[in-house]
Amino acid sequence: MTARRPEEPTPAVTLLVVAKEPVPGRVKTRLTPPFTPAQAAAVAEAAIADTLAAVSRLTRLPGIGPVRAVLVLDGTVGPWLRVPIEVIPQARGPFDVRLAAAFDASAGPALLIGMDTPQVTPALLADACRALAHTDAVFGPAADGGWWALGLRRPDGRLLRGVATSQPDTGARQLERLARAGLRVATLPVLRDVDTYADADAVARLAPHGRFAAAVRTIRTAEAGTGAARPLVGR
Repeated sequence: MTARRPEEPTPAVTLLVVAKEPVPGRVKTRLTPPFTPAQAAAVAEAAIADTLAAVSRLTRLPGIGPVRAVLVLDGTVGPWLRVPIEVIPQARGPFDVRLAAAFDASAGPALLIGMDTPQVTPALLADACRALAHTDAVFGPAADGGWWALGLRRPDGRLLRGVATSQPDTGARQLERLARAGLRVATLPVLRDVDTYADADAVARLAPHGRFAAAVRTIRTAEAGTGAARPLVGR
């Protein structure tokens, strides 16, 4: 295999961002309680904003070729979506089917991420795109046993269908599926998903300058003002 020159841009990549419309009561329900449904929706909106900001800055990095950014949305576009981006609806069915359909809609190399890791950086996304230039798949494990990123040089939804999601071994099962298909897999760093109140606090502290961290701080301030501040698990 011929090594790629550092200055040679990566092949075109479709970057799929899977998200749910930030409607109170429909999104981030594991944050409630202690968050109210409205607070959970505000945190979700901020998480989407930070994720899309990282995506938008990706092509400014050296060596990154064309990126087609696509928001794969469960819900309806509204004022909460503040950046121009191509939007396609999520398929119907279980989440593994929805993820598989997103890959099947991609014509070339594709990288899929979600809205639960607002700490993701353009550099991390760039590493994934570069890896897809010379390997079959990239995999970003999540701290809870799932995954936060999956890239396929040749998208094929069959690699995801039937892999149970939101389980402690989802990541291991997905990796096993890739291995059984004979794919070479590059691994990305582990990131923490935002599912619980403790997750939200930890990620906000890890990436303190984004909209997500600002939303969490706003909630903390409101709680402190009413005397309703809640201790975080594990603190």
